[in-house]
Amino acid sequence: MCGFVGAFDLNSGSQPISEGLKEELRAQVLEMSKKIRHRGPDWSGVYTGDNAILSHERLSIVDPLSGKQPLVSDDEKIILAANGEIYNHKEIRKQFEGNYKFRTGSDCEVIIPLYKKYRASGDFTKMVEELSGIFAFALYDSENDVYLIARDEIGVIPLYQGWDKAGRYYVASELKALEGDCQTIEEFPNGCYFYSKDEKPTRWYKRGWETYDAVKNAPKATDDKGEVINPSVIEKVRNGLEAAVKAQLMSDVPYGVLLSGGLDSSIIAAITQKFSKKRVESDSKESAWWPQLHSFAVGLEGSPDLIAAQKAADYIGTVHHEVHFTIQEALDALPDVIYHIETYDITTVRASTPMYLLARVIKSMGIKMVLSGEGSDELFGGYLYFHKAPNAQEFHEELVRKMSKLHLYDCLRANKSLMAWGVEGRVPFLDKDFIDIAMGLNPSDKMNIKLPDGKQRIEKWILRKAFEDLLPENIAWRQKEQFSDGVGYNWIDTLKKMTEEKVSDAEFARRENRFPVNPPKTKEEYYYREIYSRLFPSDSAARCVPHEAGVACSTAKALEWDAAWKNMDEPSGRAIGGVHNDAY
Repeated sequence: MCGFVGAFDLNSGSQPISEGLKEELRAQVLEMSKKIRHRGPDWSGVYTGDNAILSHERLSIVDPLSGKQPLVSDDEKIILAANGEIYNHKEIRKQFEGNYKFRTGSDCEVIIPLYKKYRASGDFTKMVEELSGIFAFALYDSENDVYLIARDEIGVIPLYQGWDKAGRYYVASELKALEGDCQTIEEFPNGCYFYSKDEKPTRWYKRGWETYDAVKNAPKATDDKGEVINPSVIEKVRNGLEAAVKAQLMSDVPYGVLLSGGLDSSIIAAITQKFSKKRVESDSKESAWWPQLHSFAVGLEGSPDLIAAQKAADYIGTVHHEVHFTIQEALDALPDVIYHIETYDITTVRASTPMYLLARVIKSMGIKMVLSGEGSDELFGGYLYFHKAPNAQEFHEELVRKMSKLHLYDCLRANKSLMAWGVEGRVPFLDKDFIDIAMGLNPSDKMNIKLPDGKQRIEKWILRKAFEDLLPENIAWRQKEQFSDGVGYNWIDTLKKMTEEKVSDAEFARRENRFPVNPPKTKEEYYYREIYSRLFPSDSAARCVPHEAGVACSTAKALEWDAAWKNMDEPSGRAIGGVHNDAY
């Protein structure tokens, strides 16, 4: 995980760019790159060409000694700046034995020979599809004066694009690197690549499960009464997630796990513990360099997550660390949090603040990579509002909508909150192969169906069933608790009260004049927007933030499921009365 800035199309005329202008642009790119050095505090590198400049800030996780970037091809004609991890890099390397001379042990270097392989055909969809990992990269082919930009399927790794007043094209790992230098800024679309000979980005990531018809007849694990009739479906879920976790344990530096005590993080921690004694890089033949697995939880004193996390850690056997924060510490951190996460979305700010505080402690202990449970709720319908889904088709289509928006919310939060302190977050639930398994399940196996006793089946039942033997019963069957709730209910209650007092009625009444782009819907959002606008004043920056009504993290479309939700706009899980045990 790293950060980079790329500037392209430097020469807008027919004559080569002057040395003076090249040096001026190089200095500008270096200044832009400094703004994201928190993402890569271990090394800085820069490439300067006649029509491209690439600056890279490195966080060394794999091959710390020789893998500095930008990476350069064996013939020194292709330059690459990449952010992320390629988990199947060893398999890809085998393709090119004898045909390409690798210069580093970096997992990202495999992107260069892959580009060479597909350059003639121009079939970059097949090229990017070969990569299994989380990534955003900018590749410059100096021989042909072309560039290729790409981003992973879900958008786990952030990437932005912009254009300056001279029409030059920029990409950067965070928005802050472009603000002030680019006239227009946009998020680079996830699951897409942009080849400079094309007019616009091309979507490379397409899956059959995006339509209900493709999954409605998939094999079922349970019957209409909830009885297991096909255990192989449950076994497929287990094997797929275990394979994803094992692949993502490649690391040459100490790593840990985030453990909130909820189902998802507890499963990831338990699987990680299963593989943590050996190095996955050596096919489990070599003992791990750091044989004890450390887990981390954050919350207010006595919060639900801290209590549950300790139970899970005791059972799994991790070296557990409980991080307490106070309301005042969190309030003081809000401007820094919004600066790093680059959003004023309410639920993202609420959840990012304790995660940001936790990341600082993790980094102080020498941990540079952590695994987390992000993505499970979108794959399995874990949010409490899914209990109200009227039928299997609506349930599945909402999952597809949630998956398409992950890059705007949970992925953004997890990546930027952790990378604010130079900690890399990995998300096994969002492994490309496991996504296909989970989203390809029959939706009825994931729904909260009515059971013979009249009760509704708990959310994520099939996932719980697949891993119930690895966890204590009260964790395996613990009800969903959204992270911003689980760290302590008083956190959200205080934010609501504080922002209600800080933003006057008169200010809020004039919100459309103050913020014509995405006017705030609540005083809490207004407060965050004020901070955001001081840090990122352009209208382009404001438009990069999602602005959608919802309840308990739903999409706007799902508000149609319950008439009582139509006038609600509250992301907390406690908004779903009659489902959450602590809703009242």
